[in-house]
Order: sequence, then structure tokens, then C-alpha cells
Amino acid sequence: MKLFAGSANPALAQAVARTLNTPLAACVSERFPDGELHIEIRESVRGEQVYLIQPTCPPVADHLIELLLMADACRRAGADAMTAVLPYYGYARQDRRAKGREPIAARLLADLIAAARIARVLAVDLHTPAAEGFFPMPVEHLSAVELLADAVRPALGVEAVVVAPDLGAVRLADRYARLLGCPVATVHKLRIGPAAVQVREIVGEVRGRSPVVVDDMMSTGHTVAAAVRGLLAAGCRPEVTVVVSHGLFVGPIEQVLQDLPIGRIVTTDSVPPRADLPLPVAVASLAPLLGDAIRRLDRHESLGDLVVHR
Repeated sequence: MKLFAGSANPALAQAVARTLNTPLAACVSERFPDGELHIEIRESVRGEQVYLIQPTCPPVADHLIELLLMADACRRAGADAMTAVLPYYGYARQDRRAKGREPIAARLLADLIAAARIARVLAVDLHTPAAEGFFPMPVEHLSAVELLADAVRPALGVEAVVVAPDLGAVRLADRYARLLGCPVATVHKLRIGPAAVQVREIVGEVRGRSPVVVDDMMSTGHTVAAAVRGLLAAGCRPEVTVVVSHGLFVGPIEQVLQDLPIGRIVTTDSVPPRADLPLPVAVASLAPLLGDAIRRLDRHESLGDLVVHR
């Protein structure tokens, strides 16, 4: 196999390469003075299985274009087949038209990836499993839930309760609850703006319990902040843990979460962790999961116990 790393998350790509005991293949990414990207593959890929490790994290447009250029360079150099390894898939939340005159961006990006002749996609915790249907090629949809549950389990609070911060996270919360042996509660929210969320009600018993708020991603922190305030008002213990597969942590998230009793935020390295973030963030690496999946794909073995089934 040949592993290539884009510029989105080179540390994760290096870690995946170490788990496979395979060096990253030589690839150079440069910018022309006008901002255009130039990609050059510096070793033969003719007849090879190629894996392109590139989460489409912010800036999404730059990292997507880099992925497409890498794929095109490998195809024109004679690669047998290419797999896009997308630990994080940008624009996944734009998976429907909420008001009518809007694009379905998640489908459009899938079409662009297909246009680059990529044969397979390896993704981690898509915003919705239904997003697999946007891709015309096979999608191996992995989940970080088990490794995140393992990371959280040793420090579970008193009488913990797994909390879905909105209705979209209910199934995810059920999966965590089964692994952790905890009950589930759901926060019903109302979004009143791009960065404003209001809690309407909480379904489930949270009084006197330590909440474990789970979601697929955390961006500005407003959804989590609103959920935590609602939980505190409902009488939960001031010992909150937040678990997310993708920690984007954009904008002044530290101000959004300030004064909230969040003892730990557990996430993965699907997106490069922010070193400057003054929050209690613990990172569980995806490298073993991705390495195992790539190894099995290269050997034509089953991924049945790694993929998301619902």
C-alpha cells in the first residue's frame, strides 16, 4: 500500500503510518503566489493501492481541494485504486434543505470526491449515517464511540447519566449508554440563531446525577453550553463530562463554556487539537482504529466489527 498525508492533520497521518509500520509516501504541497495549490507525488504509485489521509476540517475548501489534487495526481501516475481516509467530513451538517433555497452541501462534496475517481471512502462518525447514501462509491463508516467510552469509563461520576444535547444525538447517546451501563436523558433545544440555542425541556431523570453529554462534534460550544445550563437548572450534579468524536473548537469557545462545571472534554484527533485552548481536553487517538481498518482493507478482510450499523 501507499499512504499519503495531506496538510490537514499530518500528526494523525504519521501515527497511522506507525501503526501500519509503513512510511508515508513522498508528496509535496506548495502554493503559487496567487494562492493556487500545487501537488507533486514524488514516488511511483503505478499499480498500487493508495490511501489519502486528509480530514476536510477547517479551512474546509483548502483541504478538500488538496485531497482532490492528490487523488488526481495519483490517478494520472497509474495508481490502481484510491481510498480517501476522512477522519472528519466537512459540511456534513448541511445534509438537507431546511428552508428551501439552499444547497445540500454534504451531497455536493461527495460528488466532487467521486469526480476525482476515488474508489472508496473511509469515514469516522459522520453527522448522520444516512450521509453514506450521498456517495456513489462504497463508504466504510467507522465509529470512535467504543474508544471514547473506554476513555471516559474510569472517571465516570456518581450515578452518571448519558445526555443527548439535542434530538439528533439520541441514537448516539443510546450507544454510549449501552457501553457505559448508564441511563439516558435528552435535551430538547430550540435554535434561535447561528450561535444561539434555547433549552425547552429535558426528558429523563438527571437530578443528583453526573451528566455525560455526548455528540458527534463540538464546534462553537453553544449547544453544549445550553444543555449544561438546562441540566444544572434541572438539578444535576455540577460534575459534567463532554464526549465528542470531532472537536472543532472554533471561535471563542472558552468564553462560551466559561463558568460551567465541565470537568473534562474527551475527543479524538480527527481534527488537529488546539494547543492554545484553556479547556480540560483529553484526546483519544484514532490512529489504531484507522490503521486496523486500512490493514483489513488492504488484505480484503471484513470490517464488520468496526463499522457503524445504525
